Amino acid sequence: QVQLVESGGGLVQAGESLRLSCEASGFTFSDYVMSWYRQAPGKERELVARISFSGGSTNYLDSVKGRFTISRDNAKNTVYLQMNSVKPEDTAVYSCNARYRDDTIQYWGRGTQVTVSS
Repeated sequence: QVQLVESGGGLVQAGESLRLSCEASGFTFSDYVMSWYRQAPGKERELVARISFSGGSTNYLDSVKGRFTISRDNAKNTVYLQMNSVKPEDTAVYSCNARYRDDTIQYWGRGTQVTVSS
């Protein structure tokens, strides 16, 4: 059974830090590109960060560059999102996504709420 389980969300104040985790099971984690997406109320879902199979390549949404860091531990089947200097506009539901190397399969987690107060 495939599962992506996010954790680490919560309520924080602007300027603080938060680390999200997404633990995967039921598939070969190292064969999947891992990403974090977010969706704020009334807005479309957007890609926040992506990391390659081995972790050697990453991509970020412009508005989070320099503040967020995506990483993965293939031995633990887990992807992380370190969020520093958070802003109220980072408030959203953050979801984990796994996409197979040939784009034929993808999985989604249920998401974790991040709320940043000013």
